[in-house]
Amino acid sequence: MSRIVVIDAEACIGCETCTRLCPEVFKMISEHKAGVYNPTGAPEEKIELAMDNCPVACITWED
Repeated sequence: MSRIVVIDAEACIGCETCTRLCPEVFKMISEHKAGVYNPTGAPEEKIELAMDNCPVACITWED
């Protein structure tokens, strides 16, 4: 079973880092919140780059 990327919406500050680094997976869902719209849209390495650069560490893997 593969992992699915998720964003903790309550922790997200809307910095747009994930949407800039991995737009195939993340998009802004409101003015101040990002969301996952295509969890399998990019290789795990690219998703992890967005995870590693998130200033509030609100992006995680869910099994």
